[in-house]
Amino acid sequence: MAEKVASMQNAAPVSPEKFARIPQEDKSADFMARPKITYWSDAWRRFKQNKLALVSMAILLVIVLMVIIVPIVSPHDFSKGNFRNKHAAASAEHWFGTDQLGRDIFTRIFVGGRVSIAIGLVGALISAVVGTIYGAISAFAGGRVDNLMMRIIEILGSIPYLLLVILIQVYFQERSLGTMILALTITGWLGSARMVRGQLLSLKNQDFVLAARTLGVSSWKTITRHLIPNTLNIIIIQITFDIPGYIFSEAFLSYLGIGIESPMTSWGAMASAAQQKFLFYPMELFYPSLMIALTMLTFVLMGDGLRDALDPRLRE
Repeated sequence: MAEKVASMQNAAPVSPEKFARIPQEDKSADFMARPKITYWSDAWRRFKQNKLALVSMAILLVIVLMVIIVPIVSPHDFSKGNFRNKHAAASAEHWFGTDQLGRDIFTRIFVGGRVSIAIGLVGALISAVVGTIYGAISAFAGGRVDNLMMRIIEILGSIPYLLLVILIQVYFQERSLGTMILALTITGWLGSARMVRGQLLSLKNQDFVLAARTLGVSSWKTITRHLIPNTLNIIIIQITFDIPGYIFSEAFLSYLGIGIESPMTSWGAMASAAQQKFLFYPMELFYPSLMIALTMLTFVLMGDGLRDALDPRLRE
């Protein structure tokens, strides 16, 4: 003990400067080597690294802006034409030429784009909402309720959507945008429901869900506040992949002649009208086909980029 006391006395004295007060203006202690990054900011950072997805999003934005602006500023009425100027070649007055009734194809392309993109967006959103709610209830309930709800999905999935479209058009006696969306979304939500159910089955036994149920949180709040938010990234990705599917379905139905009714048009309806004279006027079929392919491709590539960006397993 005496040796320890002697060694402490012989030690170098501590300088009083080491006990000096740090000025309040000195914020070095609060310095963060790396700023805080949220889930969505990190997802956007990783999405920007995917150049192909970024270019696809830029092209898609240009298409949407053209669809909104061109029909407003165009001097030509999409539903009226000059029969004496039918099948005219591209010129300064008609950039894409005219169709069999002398109507400006350039204007009709972007008017038809409104219908096609609207069906894709609205149909995908309706399918996502209905499918998410249905799949979440099925997964959370489990047991007989889950089995019954899955059997309903299997029955609805066995019905051809083409038959549903025809029946709905016969019932309402019209071929409008509303009937098309209704016909396509009656069974369009089944895929989203299966996907959400499978994702929630892997989450409902997690600790945070068990804690919420232990604390007395209602089943509906557990689904809406804990389960669905944890599947939001999967739902967003599913929407981006559903949109081109709805656009193609509308184009296919219009090509068969059971789509949008004239004088309203869509890309599929324009392709259907142009295919009859394809050998003589191929460009009339080329323009709507190009817009369908380009829009579907940009949505798919952007969805692929979102899938990689929103996957938490790839976060660094």
